[in-house]
Amino acid sequence: MKKIILFFSLVIVTSVYGHGINYDKVIFREWSADGHSFKGSFLFNKNDSVFFENANQKIFGFPIDKFKGKDKTYLTKRINEINNLNQQLNNNSSFRKQNSKHIFSSIFILFTLFVVFTFSIKQKQKFKYIIPVILVGISTFMLSFTDPYIIQNAFLPFAPNVNTTWDNNYFYVESKGIPTSHTMMVGISNHGWQQQVPIPQCYIGPNAWSIPLNPIMSTNPIPVDQVHFTRGAIGIAVNGVPIFNPYTNTGVDAFLDGQLDSYGGHSGKGDDYHYHTAPLHLYNQTTSTLPIAYAFDGFAVFGSLEPDGTSMNNLDANHGHYYNGEYHYHGTTTAPYTIAKFAGEVTEDATHQLIPQAQASPVRTENWTPLNGALITSCVPNGSNNGYNLTYTLNGVSGYATNYFWNGTNYTFNYVTPTGTTTNNYNGFNQCNLPLSISELFNIQDLVIFPNPFYNNIQINHAINNGFYTLINSAGKIIYTGKDINEQNFSNLTSGIYYLRVNDQKNVFKLFKK
Repeated sequence: MKKIILFFSLVIVTSVYGHGINYDKVIFREWSADGHSFKGSFLFNKNDSVFFENANQKIFGFPIDKFKGKDKTYLTKRINEINNLNQQLNNNSSFRKQNSKHIFSSIFILFTLFVVFTFSIKQKQKFKYIIPVILVGISTFMLSFTDPYIIQNAFLPFAPNVNTTWDNNYFYVESKGIPTSHTMMVGISNHGWQQQVPIPQCYIGPNAWSIPLNPIMSTNPIPVDQVHFTRGAIGIAVNGVPIFNPYTNTGVDAFLDGQLDSYGGHSGKGDDYHYHTAPLHLYNQTTSTLPIAYAFDGFAVFGSLEPDGTSMNNLDANHGHYYNGEYHYHGTTTAPYTIAKFAGEVTEDATHQLIPQAQASPVRTENWTPLNGALITSCVPNGSNNGYNLTYTLNGVSGYATNYFWNGTNYTFNYVTPTGTTTNNYNGFNQCNLPLSISELFNIQDLVIFPNPFYNNIQINHAINNGFYTLINSAGKIIYTGKDINEQNFSNLTSGIYYLRVNDQKNVFKLFKK
């Protein structure tokens, strides 16, 4: 009998957090939002928008004010019921710091554990049966889910140089790992340059960066230090540049050792550019209340402000904290800069690299070492936009450069000194392109978005009148979703930056409101 009770307890506990859906048995409701009809199952509401999931397991949302009649009445009723239930649970739960999406389930899990625990004591077989249930309970209790549209908002200001997609498990970031808003390499001290240079990488498709959508809080956080995660990235900045451990593989703080440029980055052994400190400078291009990066345990990295604009609260041993029920890290100008310990569960392989991990593709085969006395003075794209010219001084003497370019799989490096030039050729990889945006798929005469900056109206020419449009402000809030953007009046919007998404999340345009 006790084994039967244990079995059903385990079934009940695990079913609370089961993410699998039998779509053959789910009945999807017919909805109509602003004249756009679709079938889907209502999931949740957030920031005045409601989100649905269709039979293809795609999650999408609309502003609630776009629904009319019985649809809006039904949604309003459901939202009120959910809000009332959450309020009741918040008033009575002793676990307010846990993710609010899981309060009800957490209470149910604890009650189940208590029943099994009591039964086991009476049978004097406490540890034999309680340990498996506790382990299941703890793991499910600490499970959370991150809305991919919320993550996407952080990367939108850097589109189309960064492309994002997702599935049920991961949010994928595609980029070439090269910043477009600042220079590279300049500022590395005269003993910190290891003669490595930035080459655009192909972090796309199967080699994209992966952010877990279902992060699990770790019961034993792994430190990011001179021992762990000394290879590869620990997170990805919202401009598509990876972030590495602040310590190099030699165990020194890269920033304090003078190995980084003015923006906290440099090139590694694979001639791959990456940051070692928090990219706080990105707030020059994005909103101060959005994340500047995401760690590869699934949690966001903010700057000196909380998501609501208030000053940063005290940080825990991981260099983060819970805020309004959700965990995140903060970037600072002093060590550990981004992450002290991974608050979420991660996997470290035998080479001290976090996996899954996108990989750079080294071109040069030499074992480059620090060039003492070198001071980089510039690193700029060449005139053909297929390489870079990096100049430096050596012990105060000018006339040194590493000029390199690529043509197909052939990479040519010209190593310039005051006495001559040495040329080496290497066989590498074909430079790739990010997935095409809508502006690349159509000729300029086929697609016109005007005026930009706009005042009251946004006009799209006739070529894609059947398109579906989403206008998003710089804080990530959806302003408009629908097909008739030409007929909308946006005179009530405040001045600033907005993003127009055409048809899907890949095709994004930056607009300015006067």
